[in-house]
Amino acid sequence: MSRQVQGQVRERAPAPSQVNAYEMFQAQVDLVGGRLGLPSDLVELLKRPERVLVVSIPVRMDDGGIRVFEGYRVQHSSARGPCKGGIRYHPQVTVDEVKALAGWMTWKCAVVGIPFGGGKGGIVCDPSSLSPGELERLTRRYTAMILPLIGPQRDIPAPDVNTGAREMNWLMDTASALRGEPMYAVVTGKDVALGGAQGRREATGRGVAIITQLVLERLGGEVKGATVAVQGFGNVGSVAALLLHQAGARVVGVSDVSGAFYRREGLDIPELVRYVERSPHRLLRGYSAPGVEGIPQEELLTLDVDVLIPAALEGQITGKNADQIRARVVVEGANGPTTPEADVILEERGVTVVPDILANAGGVVVSYFEWVQNLQSFYWEEGETNARLARVMRRAFQEVWDYAQGEKASLRAAALMLGVERVVQAIRLRGIFP
Repeated sequence: MSRQVQGQVRERAPAPSQVNAYEMFQAQVDLVGGRLGLPSDLVELLKRPERVLVVSIPVRMDDGGIRVFEGYRVQHSSARGPCKGGIRYHPQVTVDEVKALAGWMTWKCAVVGIPFGGGKGGIVCDPSSLSPGELERLTRRYTAMILPLIGPQRDIPAPDVNTGAREMNWLMDTASALRGEPMYAVVTGKDVALGGAQGRREATGRGVAIITQLVLERLGGEVKGATVAVQGFGNVGSVAALLLHQAGARVVGVSDVSGAFYRREGLDIPELVRYVERSPHRLLRGYSAPGVEGIPQEELLTLDVDVLIPAALEGQITGKNADQIRARVVVEGANGPTTPEADVILEERGVTVVPDILANAGGVVVSYFEWVQNLQSFYWEEGETNARLARVMRRAFQEVWDYAQGEKASLRAAALMLGVERVVQAIRLRGIFP
């Protein structure tokens, strides 16, 4: 393993993914449909989103000029309830990516048993290059453009890559102003003072940590002393790393878009979290500490660890690098980080992969809790939220594990089959209109 001078990092942005996320999603549906013996017309229905909205978003920039951004909102399925899914701001957002993410959200909600379908949104932009005022105007105009599709009983957005409580606050306020009534339940992930659920920000990472502990126990190990590498040190990765560190795991490697760091004895995760909170754009860039080495970002994925948590973007573990993965367990904190080709390779090599639609479902579970609290105007303490989240994640893991054992399938296949079965049941019970 190549190493560098202590505390320095060779900056190398991850190679852009060449994988089409929507093609990945469709391939998964075809495989699961075949395994479940579903008719081809129903499989075709499951592969297609109900609605795709593409909007042009004119924004007055700080210099007085107007810049037009492109945005999307996709609703994959409302068979089991209102659509639900985040909004991401990223230069590489595409409509195919958003369609895939909306579909995965459908299965995710079904796997954990909450009454939502899948939705997703995105804006093609580099938020780090925009001022707070520009971001606010972008968010508010995007909200106005998608407002005909969203609502507490129709489609409820949430934070995703490069968005958080601030953007959700703006979205809620804009929707409320345009509709002329308070609409707290139109979006989740808000600040607590505006109806957000206590524990929502940490929910996805907390769910990843819970699932990591459960799968290690099922494989005859334990989290205490386990070595972990985390790709992506944003909201999901940093929270998962911190909670696993507190549970006794040794987090030896972390990375984000700005760099990757390694320490064989384990990184000081609380210190890293404090560093990121203070750093520009909340990045790891410039971090240094005794014994910490900068490594190439792609090397993070191939570290010799017990658990690898890819918590960045989709398409990170592919047919090109899957045979180099040395972790015995992969817990997907991101959506779609492993391609179907990589899945085959990892399964052949005996690597246990806990799929995204189970592993990172903590966020949508607590989003559901927030939505319920908004509708009832009755709010819970954080301890109650975390306890309820843990119960849901444990139950969902048990159901997927048992399904996998019964079908002699991988955890991904089991989760997909379970999620698809539940959606198909709803479709058949409702019938096809007209």
